[in-house]
Amino acid sequence: MTSPDPESAAGSASAERAVDPVKRLDAAAGTLADTAATEAAWDTFVEQCPEATFFHRVGWRRILEETLGHRAFYLYSEREGAITGVLPLGQVKSLLFGNALISVPFCVYGGVAAQDQQAAASLTEAARALAEELQVDYLELRHRARRNPDWPCKDDLYVTFRKSLEPAPEKNLQAIPRKQRAMVRKGIKNALQSEVDSGIERFYPIYASSVQRLGTPVLPRRYFRALRETFGADCDVVTTTKDGEPVSSVLNFYFRDEVLPYYGGGTEQARALAGFDFLYWEVMRRACEQGYRWFDYGRSKRGTGSFSFKKNWGFEPQPLCYEYHLVGAQQIPEINPLNPKYRLFIAGWKRLPLFVANWLGPWLARRIG
Repeated sequence: MTSPDPESAAGSASAERAVDPVKRLDAAAGTLADTAATEAAWDTFVEQCPEATFFHRVGWRRILEETLGHRAFYLYSEREGAITGVLPLGQVKSLLFGNALISVPFCVYGGVAAQDQQAAASLTEAARALAEELQVDYLELRHRARRNPDWPCKDDLYVTFRKSLEPAPEKNLQAIPRKQRAMVRKGIKNALQSEVDSGIERFYPIYASSVQRLGTPVLPRRYFRALRETFGADCDVVTTTKDGEPVSSVLNFYFRDEVLPYYGGGTEQARALAGFDFLYWEVMRRACEQGYRWFDYGRSKRGTGSFSFKKNWGFEPQPLCYEYHLVGAQQIPEINPLNPKYRLFIAGWKRLPLFVANWLGPWLARRIG
């Protein structure tokens, strides 16, 4: 089957409207040197574009393709030889969850990041044409705000929590609401300690056990290793301990002036020790001391424990706008734990022995996106 040509797709847009040519980042389309230069230009654009996020970084392309086994379509627009916008896309196919083209799978943000409306329109049109060519069920763009008002949108399920940080750690502690601040102090009183780990050896078993208790399949160990290797100093792990024994752990991303604690979990003792509260305070404290000025708690579903936990820190929920272009599907997908269709599966998954969940989980989790 011939691969879709995003450049041709963008060229099919109305001649009455100015468009930026859209190309696909693909080693097969040029020399490795050309690809490396384009990847560098891509990340330079992402670093400077206000609309871009950590999840627009080009390193996710290799993770999607080489670690998780999905096709990646990384589209970029150009004007006078310079990148004017990027749109990272991944195709996730499974018998259980369907066939989707998503920006970006496994990431809470994505969609078009462009310097102006002309570039954004070119990329959006190219993505729509690509979705039609691939005959996916739907195209999903994970924007922070509404971008395509005529598209179906899911903006009442997911929220994000972001808040600016004060330069002084003590001011950030005082800014936490009283009851939540008491939980942080409880962790301190329990003599918890935090450490930055060089690898994922302590993080992964804690995280795998946590998501299994929530009824969620765990992603493969190699995925987390790939994150550390791909993003280097912009991805670390903070682990809390009690008398030298791990209590909770979180893998964090760093982008521009913000920190994003992204994958976290705790042992069965963590809640009693205030291990989660102390963990996220330590990430906040460390980030503040290193000059980061934004704390991004990521995505949560309304009505969940995660939503309540983050709100208790004084963060205001901000709706996320996931927009859809339907191709084979007749309606917006409902792939989330609140869907009654998946409740029996989640209940059953919680009862699996941990070794069985850890064996099956990576195969299933990489197909969810």
